[in-house]
Amino acid sequence: MSEHQLGSEERPLRVAVVGAGPAGFYAAEALLKHKELKIEVDLLERLPFPFGLVRFGVAPDHQKIKTAAAAYERTAEMSGFRFLGNVQLGRDLSFAELRDCYHQVVITTGAAGDRKMQIPGEELSGSLPATEFVGWYNGHPDFQDLELDLSGERAVVVGVGDVTTDVVRLLLRSREELGKTDITRASLEVLKQSQIREVVVLGRRGPEQLKMAVKELKGIADDPDISVSIDPVELAEARKRVDAAKERYDSATFKRLDLLEAISRGEVGAPGRRGTMRLEFLRSPKALEGAGKVERCIIEKNRLEPAGDDFKARGTGELETLETNLVLRSIGYVGTPLEGLPFDERNNVIPNEEGRVVLDGEPLCGVYVSGWIKRGATGVIGTNRADSVATVHTMISDVMNARKGESCLAPGAAERTHDAAAIDGLLKERGVRVVSWADWQRLDQFEVSEGKAAGKVREKLVNVAEALRRIS
Repeated sequence: MSEHQLGSEERPLRVAVVGAGPAGFYAAEALLKHKELKIEVDLLERLPFPFGLVRFGVAPDHQKIKTAAAAYERTAEMSGFRFLGNVQLGRDLSFAELRDCYHQVVITTGAAGDRKMQIPGEELSGSLPATEFVGWYNGHPDFQDLELDLSGERAVVVGVGDVTTDVVRLLLRSREELGKTDITRASLEVLKQSQIREVVVLGRRGPEQLKMAVKELKGIADDPDISVSIDPVELAEARKRVDAAKERYDSATFKRLDLLEAISRGEVGAPGRRGTMRLEFLRSPKALEGAGKVERCIIEKNRLEPAGDDFKARGTGELETLETNLVLRSIGYVGTPLEGLPFDERNNVIPNEEGRVVLDGEPLCGVYVSGWIKRGATGVIGTNRADSVATVHTMISDVMNARKGESCLAPGAAERTHDAAAIDGLLKERGVRVVSWADWQRLDQFEVSEGKAAGKVREKLVNVAEALRRIS
């Protein structure tokens, strides 16, 4: 390999990966494992804490899922890897500056926004996205000032996916069990004072459209603290619809329906010691009402009408009222725009072809995406591995073709020699306290030690300034 070639020992390919969640780590791993090119990866993260949704999205009582972080730690120990925590794109440096410091840039910032219900009263206090509630109890610094009124006996959750199962468990599970996890100290104390005993889950369509994983639904039903309530008449109607068009549904749908029927018959689950998850299908929120805060949720009953190979929910005009002062919407994550990059407002992603970012129909040379910001908020944590590998394949192909002058990198990137000094000097000049991987390891050890002293898995640091003081 010629010393003049990009990706040689003398001229390593320098890549910036923006976002230290699963997609970011999987992209870094795939790049660093490539055998034909010498690659150096800087993983940039706006917080001092890595791991993204594994740290801030996975529920505290799902510790097994959080072991995914062990694979990311192994990636961090690979030659050529650097972690640049506490570095925010748009705050500490512009996208143009970042692009000028690296041969290639991969954006893996996920989907931090949430879909809105678009109903009157949605802005009232007590109405909030489940993403904020999840971030609050998981210690995300952005949501530690969240004010929750848990004095009522009923909460309403709009949406029937797995995030809803997390929310239900956190609201109704034994506080003693939660206290052994990595839930934050402050949120646990608030939850201990909660008076909520019923969580009503609203699904726009029927039981056959339930999105909860069978394992998650069964876990709630089997929890001695939580009972599950569902209308057997709705289940019977759903069974008729499914049996009449079996080819439309996958095996998971039949398993969920079987489980719901077993729960309804009392064969699975038992009366909960702390409260009930009440599944209400064919219901849509129409308005939230109250004097400055949520006091009531107005719900419209729906009916299902055939729409091609599926059914569409249509409002009947029949309304119900639920008294509540907490409404959490869990109807989907959405990506958010980044300054200097194109954004597809309709699909809430950065427009791309095979991972290459596209601007006005043309590739934005040397810029790529992976994860939810690439494809939308679909799949589980592990789904991001294949997605990142595919993006890296595109990146490597572009490098190989660039050697022949047949493909584009960032303007002039193939001719420039980059090194770590470029980005380091820029950040130092601006007074940015960059958190290294060694710094994170010190924070990690501190959290685990504090947790052990409290009989927990870990006690998370939830404030950026405090974290920086710990490593100063």
